[in-house]
Amino acid sequence: MADPFAVTNQAPPLQGVNFFTRDTALGDALRPYADLADDPGLTRIGELAGSEEALAQALPANQNPPVLRTHDRYGNRIDEVEFHPSWHWLMERAVGFGLQAAPWTSDEPSPHLTRAAGFYVWSQVEPGHGCPISMTYAAVPALRADERLAKEWVPQLASRQYDVRRLPAATKSGVLAGMGMTEKQGGSDVRANLTTATPAGDDGEYQLNGHKWFCSAPQVDVFLVLAQAPDGLSCFVVPRVLADGNRNAFALQRLKDKLGNRSNASSEVEFHGTVGYRLGDEGAGVRTIIEMVAATRLDCVLGSAALQRRALVEALWHTRHRSAFGDLLADKPAMQNVLADLALESEAATALAMRLAAAVDASTDGNEQEAAFRRIGLPLAKFWVSKRTPFMAAEALECLGGNGFVEESGMPLLFRESPLNSIWEGSGNVNALDVLRALRRPESLEAWLLEVGAARGADERLDTAVNDVLQALADVEGAEAGARRLAARMALCLQASLLVRHSTPAVADAFVASRLANDWGGVFGTLPRTTPFGLITDRSL
Repeated sequence: MADPFAVTNQAPPLQGVNFFTRDTALGDALRPYADLADDPGLTRIGELAGSEEALAQALPANQNPPVLRTHDRYGNRIDEVEFHPSWHWLMERAVGFGLQAAPWTSDEPSPHLTRAAGFYVWSQVEPGHGCPISMTYAAVPALRADERLAKEWVPQLASRQYDVRRLPAATKSGVLAGMGMTEKQGGSDVRANLTTATPAGDDGEYQLNGHKWFCSAPQVDVFLVLAQAPDGLSCFVVPRVLADGNRNAFALQRLKDKLGNRSNASSEVEFHGTVGYRLGDEGAGVRTIIEMVAATRLDCVLGSAALQRRALVEALWHTRHRSAFGDLLADKPAMQNVLADLALESEAATALAMRLAAAVDASTDGNEQEAAFRRIGLPLAKFWVSKRTPFMAAEALECLGGNGFVEESGMPLLFRESPLNSIWEGSGNVNALDVLRALRRPESLEAWLLEVGAARGADERLDTAVNDVLQALADVEGAEAGARRLAARMALCLQASLLVRHSTPAVADAFVASRLANDWGGVFGTLPRTTPFGLITDRSL
């Protein structure tokens, strides 16, 4: 008889795999815009991301959430957040890779696309620490509304040095940024904000008084904050430490006890005469900070695509090493259908994310058409990719069965994280309505049509879906009620067009047959039985 205590039929640890070079879908998604296959920086990120060392840091960072220290032992207010060493290990490497603001000062070709690929790969290790990385990346385009403030902050934000010392920014080797927009009474309706900003000098200095219900990454060096100035809602740059070395008034009330994103600190903060410097004109706060919102939305798409990819890989790895009912799970027809469907979802998300990153490079160089595509593509992708991620994480977890339901597998971490990006920087309704706003500008619809039209004639089903969207746009009276359906259909058409042009025929055909068919209910594992499941899943692992 077999030894009942022997450990058998378990998948080995998933480690020692380069998360960049072994990702065929990512390579296909990048190839139309830049030759990054042999990029040494991305190869190095991928190697470390798949290493035993990196994977050993992910769970401790989440299992040991940050701790708020409001006062020191003598009663002095310090408002500091303490993190587990694993958090700092992850942050030091993310900053060292230049995943925060380095692309904005880079002379290399395709810096934003390269950074997007790196952020996507590295986020698969542990997603929580991506918040301050993303905030820092997103702060730069907003800061450029004021040449003086940009000159002061951007070089430090773009530094590849991770410096946690609480010092004036000018004396540090690198700084990180956060954001404070929403308040208790308003949430996404930031025009309902009550925090006030009173002019306090001739150099754009103000004093802020009020609160923020969500303050992202409260441990960092500088924040972009919205507050009501005499002429309306305005944007302000709020440093944690002033130039004279004194701490700015920045009273952390508590850290949020969140569903996921456990390694990262999100806080409530109060301002009591807090020094801030106006960024942009008074009354133009939303217009000024919207560039930061747009950049963070890109990272929401990238982060969700990364979660999908990691969930897919875990499911594929487990089922190719786990036997049940006489065969490997991965050889069972029902499981093959599920795995292939998960692979389609992941590849489509990756393709759209990289397309948007390429649009950032092009629009930064002055390409108006790409800027228009980015304007409509971001809310479309944010709405759809982020919203599909929880379904995918749940299905991938189910592939592991009970093994995936325990913390040690890492799957609960992915599942808890999966709804975040659909909420952060605008929920589904906000993004669907932003799609409608973008469509009011003719150049936005034209940019979408040019992108999906690049695949015109390659698949009749895609052509039909695009025509359906155009018919739906004629329903002006029902536009808001139908905003979600329209956004979903437009996003699927974008993904299908990209896969038809840049992926393999097996992937493109299966995606179009499932996602654009009238009977698709969004349930994974319902691909036509004639689908070449093996060809699709082999690309993914």
